[in-house]
Amino acid sequence: MDYGIDIIFKIAAIGIIITVICQILKKSDRDDIATLVSLAGLVIVLTLVISMISDLFTSIKDIFGLY
Repeated sequence: MDYGIDIIFKIAAIGIIITVICQILKKSDRDDIATLVSLAGLVIVLTLVISMISDLFTSIKDIFGLY
């Protein structure tokens, strides 16, 4: 896959949305739910990053002919 600047914008957008939701939840004394929302955002971003790293290793394997 071709990753451009759009993946950075996606990660930033997810971060901004999660931050706003967490701030709203913390102001309404829902700290436990805010923690769960932030963990869910972290999992979403890690899923994006892990797929990129997997593609990177696949490309390196193909370039050097490793098995």
